[in-house]
Amino acid sequence: MMSKVMSIGKGIVSREEREEAFHAMLLRNKAMLWHICSDYSLGRAWHIEDCMQEVILYLWRDYGQFKGRSSEKTWVYRVATNTMLMLRRKDNRSPDTETFDPRENNLATETGDENYNQMLQLIDALPEKDMVVVRAHLDGFSYQEIATMTHSTQGAVAMRIARAKDKLKRMYQNENQRI
Repeated sequence: MMSKVMSIGKGIVSREEREEAFHAMLLRNKAMLWHICSDYSLGRAWHIEDCMQEVILYLWRDYGQFKGRSSEKTWVYRVATNTMLMLRRKDNRSPDTETFDPRENNLATETGDENYNQMLQLIDALPEKDMVVVRAHLDGFSYQEIATMTHSTQGAVAMRIARAKDKLKRMYQNENQRI
């Protein structure tokens, strides 16, 4: 049976207080979590809601280990991104993975911007480390926050973003030359 008292960050709180604090944290970050799950599930067989459940499960599992060395938003983003990458790797190993037609995707039809959807697919094709950094940058995180998430320096983040932009430009030009 679980103990009534659990540690969160710096303080000791009851289980009820922990659950309440966790729920409040989810509410504060709901839009960002939905965005991450939507972007990372693009082109995959699993549904956004399933991804959200997995992310919430991992957030709950790791919630007691959050020490406040980074902002809550940065920590949530990192856990969600790592969970989605793990799900993606697991999904890619599955032999019955469904294929994806962007014309059938609600996100693609909602935005109506083919260039945006094409760019998301190109970002998806980047090496995993580059993809994570570019997505975090596009989601508005500072170089310092991204450095914290990726356990690197601001300079390394800046260099990775610059190189990824160059690579994306080349990929975009190559894609459009084929059309």
